[in-house]
Amino acid sequence: MRVAVKVQPKSRRPGVGGRAPDKGTGRAPDVEGERLRIGVAEAAEDGRANRAACAALATALGVRQGDVSVALGATSRDKTLFVAGDAGVLAARLEAL
Repeated sequence: MRVAVKVQPKSRRPGVGGRAPDKGTGRAPDVEGERLRIGVAEAAEDGRANRAACAALATALGVRQGDVSVALGATSRDKTLFVAGDAGVLAARLEAL
């Protein structure tokens, strides 16, 4: 399953929460046309923020960290993350966030 996210590096409030409107970035938005907000304490250097965003989403969805990877937007704040697993279960967990 692909999840559209907006990552905020060096966030004062790390974690998954809230939605950000998709402003026509050309990347695939999630079902509602919005991006899930993920705040991470790490800086956007050497992929640290990407790894932290994947870990935060994995924790929020209850999957292993290795099941989440960056599909698109490795150098952008607007990303598409790929989550391996049962799409029906993941979609229900995503809606609950």
